[in-house]
Amino acid sequence: MGTTRENGSLYIKIDNKIATIEFGHPASNSFTAELLGRLTAEIDKLSNNDDITVIVLKSEGDRAFCAGASFDELMAVSTLEEGKVFFSGFANVINAMRKCKKVIVGRVQGKTVGGGVGLVAACDYVYASEAASIRLSELTIGIAPLVIAPAVERKIGTAAISELSLAPTEWKSAYWAQEKGLFSKVFDDTKELDKDLDFHVQKLADYNPEALEEWKKALWHGTDHWNDLLVERAAISGKLVLSDFTRNALSKFKK
Repeated sequence: MGTTRENGSLYIKIDNKIATIEFGHPASNSFTAELLGRLTAEIDKLSNNDDITVIVLKSEGDRAFCAGASFDELMAVSTLEEGKVFFSGFANVINAMRKCKKVIVGRVQGKTVGGGVGLVAACDYVYASEAASIRLSELTIGIAPLVIAPAVERKIGTAAISELSLAPTEWKSAYWAQEKGLFSKVFDDTKELDKDLDFHVQKLADYNPEALEEWKKALWHGTDHWNDLLVERAAISGKLVLSDFTRNALSKFKK
């Protein structure tokens, strides 16, 4: 049963050196600005928790993993500053995940759109179900996946992100995402997925935490400039969302 809270939900469970973060929202596990802020703060907090070695990131329910940023909040943006703040939400989460001292393992049980794809790309290892198709639909409403692009491109490369983003109405399968490097493993169903995930994260939790931390730093080498880059991209996105094209596109979704 998913959450019915307007600003979504965020639960943290710590057991045997493994921290599980579970987020949820009634609108297909999309993110409000408040929920993104809470997620950023929790990742920062867990990064400095010596009692854990691995973080599992998952969402509620058995359908969509994440529908990206809240569409209602996107439609409410009315100034450049509001736009920058809105798009900085995912920028802050991605940077927190990038700098986190712990290995982050993603659990993707269903479809993922827009900012959700960026969230998956910022994980260090990703388990997905066969139902976990992905799409970058930003161009359909006059914006672009500028904020999440560095994280996604780091995983799948320029050619693949071009293919994904320039066909914004097309879903790519979980196996396509695995072939391109976004997903590490794909399973027929979530039961099989969870069984393998639980075994793997427990093995990771038993490894030397200092070695895991140093190896994660090495894997993310060359991304220190993202602190500024993603915020700059957020400002550009904030400008685009105020364009006539985007305003007209968004107006079609208003009731």
